[in-house]
Amino acid sequence: MAQGLTIIYIGNGKGKTSAAAGLAIRAAGTSLKVLYLQFVKGDWPSGEREVLSKLKGVDVKLMGRGFVGILGDRKPIAEHIKAAKNAMAESIKALKSKKYDLVILDEAISAIESDLLTVDDVVKIIKSKPVQTHLCLTGHKRIKKLIDLADLVTEMRMIKHPYYQGILAQRGIDY
Repeated sequence: MAQGLTIIYIGNGKGKTSAAAGLAIRAAGTSLKVLYLQFVKGDWPSGEREVLSKLKGVDVKLMGRGFVGILGDRKPIAEHIKAAKNAMAESIKALKSKKYDLVILDEAISAIESDLLTVDDVVKIIKSKPVQTHLCLTGHKRIKKLIDLADLVTEMRMIKHPYYQGILAQRGIDY
């Protein structure tokens, strides 16, 4: 592998985590070693984590303490910040180890949006990426500093969402 890419999936539409999970599956299918690390979602059920954890060559790490300030979250913000800082340290450690061909940091950009990490924290993660390693980050907002460091940025744009029609998240579709 001559050049590892920095890939960002952003937007207010659905599909960012699914795209990252698909990337992990594709990489594992070609015998690349993958780390799939989640920054925010916590122990919320996750079909993608279930499948990815069964794949040869894929390590799954759940670092977040759950969605921040929504869906009944009552944890102190300090607990979420500590978890995000631990996820950041684990991400840098994994990248520097050169053990993985692809490191996926699901919701790393969302950690910025929730004030758990700073843009500079995530820049530090990106800059710790070895040249040959691929890195993928997901989140909602366009952050120019991150986009400038990326090789590939895809934005998922919401056109219509069932939540706004009173339909709650569906198992197997949304999680």
